Amino acid sequence: MAVASRPVTLQDVANRAGVSVATASKALNDRSDVSSATRARVMQVASSLGFAPNELARSLLAGRSSTVGVLTSDLAGRFALPILMAAEDACGTGEVSVFLCDARDDADREQHLLQALLSRRVDGIIVVGSRTDARPSLGRHLPVPIVYAYAPSDNPDDLSLVTDNVGGGALAIRHLVERGCRRIAHVTGDPGYGAATDRVMGVRQAMAEAGLELVGDVMFHEWSGRWGREATAALLREHPDIDGIFAGSDQVARGVIDAVRASGRAVPGDVAVIGFDNWEILATDAEPALTTVDLNLDILGRQAARHLLGSRVGTVADQPPTSGVHYLPPRLVVRDST
Repeated sequence: MAVASRPVTLQDVANRAGVSVATASKALNDRSDVSSATRARVMQVASSLGFAPNELARSLLAGRSSTVGVLTSDLAGRFALPILMAAEDACGTGEVSVFLCDARDDADREQHLLQALLSRRVDGIIVVGSRTDARPSLGRHLPVPIVYAYAPSDNPDDLSLVTDNVGGGALAIRHLVERGCRRIAHVTGDPGYGAATDRVMGVRQAMAEAGLELVGDVMFHEWSGRWGREATAALLREHPDIDGIFAGSDQVARGVIDAVRASGRAVPGDVAVIGFDNWEILATDAEPALTTVDLNLDILGRQAARHLLGSRVGTVADQPPTSGVHYLPPRLVVRDST
């Protein structure tokens, strides 16, 4: 039976090149205190022997592990997944590995996972929330940089990258006004969610800008198509001249469209409808296809990774911020419903 040959070591390269192990290591890591001739000889020998350096050892010598932790409580969530995937893509383009951990909204589990990531010498951690409300800080004295994405830290000294729900609510109303709507209502979800109340703030700002008032009260309840249908049916019975409805989510908007059409009215001919989230499987399958506000979650994930990697490598030019809450503007996706 053939015996497998042992891996080529740095000692083998040094012996063949006629240098010390330290000099061979410096040459392979492109250190400036090695002559060009020596570096070329070591590189040639390493190539001829098929030497593959131990990446963990190299990273430890450099003070980095080329790994990033992503800590979330919403691994299967609608909003966390696009952020996680985009962050992983951004890390991958720089040959940085990602450890993904799901705390499942359990504070003790989160602390255990945090310590596990730190024990693996990650270069930094992205914390992705399950909702937009502020979450407890992991602390300011950790040995690695932390970036909070989607859900801000409750400590303003931390760095948080979040979506602009106030701006998104205003963007939706401005679009309805621009297309000629003047009798506008707002049907949204759970008022216990910061996302819902922030969007209402934007709604009121944009309505005031246009010199208009909402038809009826803001209709809060739950993030469901059923609520969209029930609320819209009640609105149309009391205010039959409504010509625009902003739904606080695409799920709610699907119910709004159903109720408008069930009343014998046309979308968008009689009532224009706009949603929120750009959940494409819902928005594109609606009849008519749903205009909606996209929170650019993929961009949020990439920016979180880039901020973290910028801190990791310690670049001077274009140094990323290290604290404060930074808002990412949303975008309007226009489809047939408006």
